[in-house]
This record gives sequence, structure tokens and C-alpha cells, in this order.
Amino acid sequence: MSTPEFSRLVPLARIGAEPFRQQITATEGEREALARRFDLVSLDRLTADIEVTRQRGDTLLLRASYEATFVQECAVTLDPIEGVLAESFALCYGPPEAEPSNPDPEGEAFEPLTSDAVDVGEAVAQEFSLALPVFPRSPDAAIELDAPVPETGPFAALERLIRGPSK
Repeated sequence: MSTPEFSRLVPLARIGAEPFRQQITATEGEREALARRFDLVSLDRLTADIEVTRQRGDTLLLRASYEATFVQECAVTLDPIEGVLAESFALCYGPPEAEPSNPDPEGEAFEPLTSDAVDVGEAVAQEFSLALPVFPRSPDAAIELDAPVPETGPFAALERLIRGPSK
């Protein structure tokens, strides 16, 4: 398995009775690699404040808030669109057997612990990717919705069904 672009490992041994807190910032090289991974024109800033606390048993709770500035391509015109995100999230980490069989849809997502560290940087990167607009659109982008329908073929028949008989 390759190392993630924005890896920030927190060894489990560093997480004691008191919460472990850290601010992390992606370097220029990490931002360039993440921009390629998430198909962005650029990722100009990605910072996060993280807190990891030990919970009952062998589980950990990661709470993080991040801020990012980035540029995406408009899905219609391919023009660059600047974006800003500021989000928070929480993840529960634990041994695979501790994963709830009926997870609470309103609760934290569960991530199995498979090593002796939690990669808080990769967690931030994944949550950032999930928050990105899927089809970014410039305010000036126009989509022609009343395009002419061919007189023949399956779409012509569908058009006649939708619009009704011609007069």
C-alpha cells in the first residue's frame, strides 16, 4: 500500500487519558498531489485542527475541522471556479471486531484500526474529497435545455409522448 499524499500519523501510544491535539497543514507538494488525486485545477490551502481522544475499550474518536481553498473546472464551460470549504467531522476508530453491527446513521462513521497509528491527514483528505462539489458550475454557465429533437428515432417518439400530439 502506498503512502497517502497528506499523511500525518498519530501513534496510538501518544493518545493517553488527555486528548491529543494538533494543527496540520498540507505542504505545496502535498496540495499538488491531492489536486491531481481529486481532479482539481489547484488546491491552494488545506489546514485542519484535529483532536483524538481515547474512548471506552480500544476505540478512539477523531474530531477535526478543516479549511480549504481550491479551484475546480466548471462542468459546463471548463472555466476555473474558485471554491472554499470549512467543515467539521468525527470518526470512530477501533479494532475491526468493535465495529457496530447496526451503526447509528446519525453517529460517527467507524474506521477499523489496522496498524499502531491513526492517519489523521488521510482522514482529512478523504472528508475534503467527499465535501467537494460533484458538478461545479460557473454562475455564467448556461445549459441549452430546449435543444431541437430529431424528427425521427427513439427520442422523437419520446418527445411526442411528452409533448402530446401536434396541432
